Amino acid sequence: MSELEDQARKLLPLTEATYYVLISLVEPRHGYGIMQNVAVLSEGKVRIGPGTLYGALTNLLKQGLIERAGELETEGERRKVYALTKLGRAVVLLECERLETLARIGREAADKLREEGKESSS
Repeated sequence: MSELEDQARKLLPLTEATYYVLISLVEPRHGYGIMQNVAVLSEGKVRIGPGTLYGALTNLLKQGLIERAGELETEGERRKVYALTKLGRAVVLLECERLETLARIGREAADKLREEGKESSS
């Protein structure tokens, strides 16, 4: 296991909000863009307000998972753009693997429960 992967594993599991913020930064975005993307990706189930987002961004910057990637001027406002670091990318990849494993195990268990339900109702 590489040192980067070892560092990344220590930051798992992620909260749902943190996961969505990091996934939103697969492409660099500004804060409002992150909030909009989280709502789209989660099909409206997760909404992150400005206070929560900027608190999360501050923590992710401190952890070295994201970095400032410049500024964007839109409608007369300067917006800070954020992007994933190498560590941030490693965390996203490991968390995706972890969630895929959980989902696979859960589907197998659900299939067994459904089969048991069919057998007991017969």
